Amino acid sequence: MHMKARKGFYRQLFTLLTPIVVQNLITSSVSLADVVMLGRVDQTVLSASSLAGQVQFLLNIVFFGLASALTILSSQYWGKGDRLSVSRIFGIGLLISLGVSLLAAGMALFNPRTLISIWTNDEALAEAGATYLRYVGLSYLFAGIAEPYLSIMKSCERVRLSMVVSLVTLLTNVCLNAVFIFGLLGMPRMGILGAALATTIARLLELVLCILDFLKQKIVLRSFRAIFGIPKALAVDFMRYSMPALANDALWGLAYNMNSVIMGHLGSDIVAASAVVSVSRDMVTTVGYGLAAAASIMLGKEIGLQREEQAREDAASIFRVTVIAGILEALVLLCLIPIIPRMVKISETAGSYLRFMLLLSMAYQMGQIINTLLIASFFRCGGDSRYGLRMDLLCMWCVAVPLSLISAFVLHWPPLAVYAVMCLDEFIKMPFAIHHYLKGNWIHNLTREFR
Repeated sequence: MHMKARKGFYRQLFTLLTPIVVQNLITSSVSLADVVMLGRVDQTVLSASSLAGQVQFLLNIVFFGLASALTILSSQYWGKGDRLSVSRIFGIGLLISLGVSLLAAGMALFNPRTLISIWTNDEALAEAGATYLRYVGLSYLFAGIAEPYLSIMKSCERVRLSMVVSLVTLLTNVCLNAVFIFGLLGMPRMGILGAALATTIARLLELVLCILDFLKQKIVLRSFRAIFGIPKALAVDFMRYSMPALANDALWGLAYNMNSVIMGHLGSDIVAASAVVSVSRDMVTTVGYGLAAAASIMLGKEIGLQREEQAREDAASIFRVTVIAGILEALVLLCLIPIIPRMVKISETAGSYLRFMLLLSMAYQMGQIINTLLIASFFRCGGDSRYGLRMDLLCMWCVAVPLSLISAFVLHWPPLAVYAVMCLDEFIKMPFAIHHYLKGNWIHNLTREFR
């Protein structure tokens, strides 16, 4: 493994990384604003919005998996200079995204009570959660169009676009949150309904900005035939190399979502604490996840340009930077532990849960970002997306999820013990992922010529 980065490496990395980290911070700040504002209303509202937000979480997993799937091929074709293939890959992503988001929007709009019942049997939480879903449902459809577009732009090195769009969305969401939730500027006090309405309006604005950018950008061809005239060979390549990545993230998301289902049956205290922990961890790990996203773009382009040895050297440098980032992120989280519980209005029991869960998250986030870098970035942009699918099938569905269910519903362990079991998956995967990375046989050029 090379110990010294090539000349110009850090400049290239941080040119990509900075806008991505800013965007991740912005996205996490929207969630933090929701948690803090709803946490000032009461614990039931906070818990209900967290459970109802699992629909958006699952969609985000699909969008993340789709972004990763699109990047696998589009970054290599972008490195090759093939705009037509990039446009067709965008078309594939748009069709998949619209299908999933239409399903989620339909369920949220027309049958929200059935949907929220997946996560809780508490009547008060279910009623508040169904209200939230009914008013946030349209935002799923807006995101289903905007997300694949932003993913393609990012994979083709237009990372600042996502940052700017996210910044505008954040400011809109936070301002409308305050107005609608607390009844400012003469508006009625809407509580959880106001948070949902603010999210929907912000997502609509995001879509409008993407459409305006599409009309002037020079990456995706502005032709219905170019975007949706997808040759069979490219569709087969997408199914072969990219769909395992999407399936991997969907399975990971479903397994991770099982944690919310389990906690939703363990009481409002653990749900409220988990909601705060998730947002806090997302805020702290923005650099780690940003490194993974930047790595996909850099390495994919280099592989498309047939610079495989340079891609291998850059991967080693990015891995070292990510380990350092993970250690620093753990220290930041440690410093925040005395502060975070004071930001929300939760019970004393939930507060004690929160402090323990934040301590555990210091180690958990380290495993999370290393696994994300290796499995969702290095291996995927190198065309080895099936490895992560196998890992999550074994480590999550065959180990972590069954143990969590047994500890909660068979052994009836205390909520914090159950939560600790839920965090085992990243530690189980990490040694296997590192071993596969060190073997070094995960880089493959996937591009081909199309007429």
